[in-house]
Amino acid sequence: MSGRKRFVIVGGGASGVLLAAQLLRSADPALRVALVEKSGAFGRGLAYSTTLDAHVLNVGAHNMSAFADDPDHFRRWLAGRGIEPAPGRPLFAPRRLYGDYLGDIAARLAEREPVRLTLLHGEAVSVARAGPGVTVGLAGGSALEADAAVLAAGHDPQPGNFAFAVRRGEPADTPLPPDAPVLILGAGLSMVDAWLGLKAQGHAGPVFVLSRRGLLPRPHLGALPSPLQDIDVPLGASPARFLRWLRGLARAHEAAGGGWQDALDGLRPFNQRIWQAWSIEERRRFLRHAKAFWDVHRHRLAPQLHARLTKALESGALRLVAGRIGDVRQTPDGLAVSLRKRPTGGRGTIETEELRVARIYDCTGVVRDLGSGSLAVARALIGNGLARTDPLRLGLDVTTQCALVDASGTASDRIFALGPLTRGVFFEIEAVPDIRVQAARLAALLTAG
Repeated sequence: MSGRKRFVIVGGGASGVLLAAQLLRSADPALRVALVEKSGAFGRGLAYSTTLDAHVLNVGAHNMSAFADDPDHFRRWLAGRGIEPAPGRPLFAPRRLYGDYLGDIAARLAEREPVRLTLLHGEAVSVARAGPGVTVGLAGGSALEADAAVLAAGHDPQPGNFAFAVRRGEPADTPLPPDAPVLILGAGLSMVDAWLGLKAQGHAGPVFVLSRRGLLPRPHLGALPSPLQDIDVPLGASPARFLRWLRGLARAHEAAGGGWQDALDGLRPFNQRIWQAWSIEERRRFLRHAKAFWDVHRHRLAPQLHARLTKALESGALRLVAGRIGDVRQTPDGLAVSLRKRPTGGRGTIETEELRVARIYDCTGVVRDLGSGSLAVARALIGNGLARTDPLRLGLDVTTQCALVDASGTASDRIFALGPLTRGVFFEIEAVPDIRVQAARLAALLTAG
């Protein structure tokens, strides 16, 4: 058995629960796992804490099992509650149900493993090396001793870049008149969540959506991905050459009667290898020039949500603007917002437009500087030199084995990270189908003899 027996997992959302489940597959009776979650609601995190049924998963239930080697696990759980997909159509279940599913996994593990697993309601605020292991400090002054710690916190929302904007659900998001015009910054999946939340509250006023390129998430097709082999994928090609190849592959699928979605989904097993084969400068160019296009095609919407979004755009209830904010002024009636609109085709004269809105919502993404984000343990690790951000500031710097890299460039043998915190090295590591594979690999490494 491994010399490492005691583990603390910081973060009890999806990533933490998936890792705990994998660690407890070990037969070692001396294994001990403490899963620490600030909210006390295990399995939910930011994504699955919503109570709105309109907030559905962006991946079909057929690919959302917590265990890659048991692909029907989630579907069986749903079926046990009388929820079945319509014949021939994928099921995009409400995210609250997926939170219930992960919470159920955590509860069943705790019931089955009362000695080996501890579910702890608390906030980890520090991790320090202690002898051959680590000490995880908790808010309030207590501490946990372990052989290794894993940071499994999920998304850390971007702190307000705009003094005049609020985030959905925070105290400043007070009730609005039903007909009040609002502006949403950002056009990705977080924007869709915010818009759906407003509609659920009875909001019927105009909604403006502003993003730099004016791109919206595309819909899922509902078909099965077309598998690719290593020989099919141009691993090691530059980002420009890779994207040319991918566009050609998508066109070929469409010419054969399929959809470009088949090509993107078939590429999923290779996404991390493609990213890791690029140099830092190549990754930076991809982020600067292609990430927006990649995101709207790769991170898609359930068909029913996309249809609802399209209908709102066609009716004028939702208006998409490509551009940037120029100026914001407080007026007696709300906010006067000056927009600098992106020229058609990206070239030409920049036009300006003024909007009058009652509120601006910030849906611009996740934090790009963990050293100043809301995750206390990450701030502490960076502050004391035991961790650093990756060169592109997407997350924490880790090895391909998920070991934290410290300020001097040395990989830790006892502090690791999992899930979205490892975006800089794995890039596509924000969805359950990718995290569950990473969790299984990390658990095998941590418990290896």
